[in-house]
Amino acid sequence: MSNDDEDFTAQNESNRFGGRVRRYAKVGASAGKLAARLATGKMFGGDIDHAKYAAELTSALGGLKGPLMKVAQILSTIPDALPKEYTQALATLQADAPSMGWLFVKRRMRTELGAGWQERFGDFSHEAVAAASLGQVHRATLEDGREVACKLQYPDMSATVEADLKQLRAAFAIYRRYDSAIDAENIQLELTARLREELDYEREARNMLLYRHMLADEDCVHVPEPVMDLTTKRLLTMTWQTGQKFQKFLDSDPSQEARNQVALNMFRAWYVPFYRYGVIHGDPHLGNYSLRDDLSVNLLDFGCIRIFPPAFVNAVITLYEALRDKDEEKAVHAYQSWGFDNPSRELIDVLNIWAGFVYGPILDDRERRMDETNSVAYGAEVAGRVHRELRRVGGVKPPREFVLVDRAAVGLGAVFLRLDAHLNWYQIFNDLVGNFDADILARNQDAALSKVGLDRPEN
Repeated sequence: MSNDDEDFTAQNESNRFGGRVRRYAKVGASAGKLAARLATGKMFGGDIDHAKYAAELTSALGGLKGPLMKVAQILSTIPDALPKEYTQALATLQADAPSMGWLFVKRRMRTELGAGWQERFGDFSHEAVAAASLGQVHRATLEDGREVACKLQYPDMSATVEADLKQLRAAFAIYRRYDSAIDAENIQLELTARLREELDYEREARNMLLYRHMLADEDCVHVPEPVMDLTTKRLLTMTWQTGQKFQKFLDSDPSQEARNQVALNMFRAWYVPFYRYGVIHGDPHLGNYSLRDDLSVNLLDFGCIRIFPPAFVNAVITLYEALRDKDEEKAVHAYQSWGFDNPSRELIDVLNIWAGFVYGPILDDRERRMDETNSVAYGAEVAGRVHRELRRVGGVKPPREFVLVDRAAVGLGAVFLRLDAHLNWYQIFNDLVGNFDADILARNQDAALSKVGLDRPEN
């Protein structure tokens, strides 16, 4: 590349950064308009052109490629939470966010792998084939013939994430002023720590190795293999996984048997690591996995991974037993083990309302649909009731570890709702956790983390 080309590319990146700042303002205006319509109760009425407005909002969010985009992605996983025009538009964010051009890619790849980087690939696509929240993905072929995906981080993402986190802190500060139901300090700390981890692609590669180890015996789940000598903190190279998007599967009008099988495979992809190793994938967004022809699952993204103390996982099962057996003392012990400090009886009763909603499908020993007790409408009703009761009893400060477990459970529940799966969740859960032993989990976890070179988070 000539000096003129480099100067042009550097200027182009600077312009993109300035453009990203302007897009923050655009997002603020779009979100403000949406909030105003919600506040006046006109969001879903009148002659609003939902498709047009959804496109505008998606365009603004898609340009950010940061944590705020993740919020939109989560919304797109919840059926009926927004009109279909919005969920369809938001679901395209990860796949269709604007990509960086070839000049940018060449410059960044040279920064990560050196001047002769192209000689290390047999082929490398000039156009991005997919977009992630922090980077874009290129398809390539190694000299030995293996097909790989190269995820290249966008420029200035560290600064962008810190700017988003600053906005997040400000939002929580405003929230605390008018609502005392939830003290969000630990939620903010947890999201901050995990989002900063996502910037480190070398850590994500080790997370990938961890998942390959934990799911090695699960034929229904596939994990890419990282190519470590072509991976840096801002470039992650991994073997290519072929599969179809989740929405395409749904659009094919699959049989009930196929829907059930996908739900079961997703359940094992998320909960075998949790109950056997104390590790959970905190982001079950639709873009983070694909489906093979045999309905097995390809896991594709490993940036948002949480490692838990064995005692925390043990308390998850203890609370399940408490709800199943209606044992109040056991429930108190579970919440205390999770880190809820000195919970009152009133607070325990309120927390059990939400726990009953989340645990509901695994408390009935029968085949059932997820929406019998976990529909969006019922979930909103439960959440509203919990919120009112929390304000009445003086509020609660959820422990940090609670955040991603709850997010994964609700996110997967939304996936199961979309699948309209009919399964005996009670048997599936108990088959997985039968004879659970926290000491065995601790040994499994120690061995797995040591093998891939990962440490437990300090908090």
